[in-house]
Amino acid sequence: MALIPDLTDFYSGGDEAGRLTSGRTIGTLELVRTQELLRAHLPPPPASVLDVGGGPGVHARWLTDSGYEVLIVDAVERHVVEARGQGLAACVGDARSLDQADGSFDVVLMLGPLYHLPDSSERALAWREARRVVKPGGLVAAAALNRYAKLLDLDSRSALDIATTGLRVRSNGPTSYYHDPAGLQAEAQEAGLDHLAVHAVHGPAYEALRAEERRTGRKNLGGKALETALAAARFTDDHPGLVVTSLHLLTIARRPT
Repeated sequence: MALIPDLTDFYSGGDEAGRLTSGRTIGTLELVRTQELLRAHLPPPPASVLDVGGGPGVHARWLTDSGYEVLIVDAVERHVVEARGQGLAACVGDARSLDQADGSFDVVLMLGPLYHLPDSSERALAWREARRVVKPGGLVAAAALNRYAKLLDLDSRSALDIATTGLRVRSNGPTSYYHDPAGLQAEAQEAGLDHLAVHAVHGPAYEALRAEERRTGRKNLGGKALETALAAARFTDDHPGLVVTSLHLLTIARRPT
């Protein structure tokens, strides 16, 4: 099955790990929130985790250090090489057609593939594969981009197009897909998973942080900005109507027993 056009080129020159670990406030926000949301739902270690689209292993690293047994599957060979260089288990693979056996993992993560699959039929394949390889009763956690959050970006020229179509067409990379939060839930259910929740990862403060970056020229905006953004993101856990304000979403589902 062919990769999405330009996907390999898009990731060949960037620092995917550094996006979350370089100290940039937005990256730290995403990493901390993803970790705390996963920790709230994951079974205890040493549960087995298939990290589909796990890139160079940012999430696999902390999961492994926490005692989980993790295998990364990523479509970009460079990411696999980087992950193995850290001593992580990793192999090249495609979310739409996994090589792993039926019911072989306690948890399946898809923290990247869905927004690289603009075609709904290909997202459906990825969801079905996640359901197939997770054990009955096992957890599937998938990240997605939210099409409505870009409406909060006053500098965006494509916000209305993204909100309307869910597509962001780039001149220098692959087309990205942005979900409607309700559509994300529906995709999990259509794949035969019991949907549990959709969480806001970045929360409402993401675009305010981006605007402050542009205003100050700084990527690390300091501890106060991070703590305020984290507090706003955590607030959405008890106010699900605010999920629509978050650029990144994390949906949690479970394979029926």
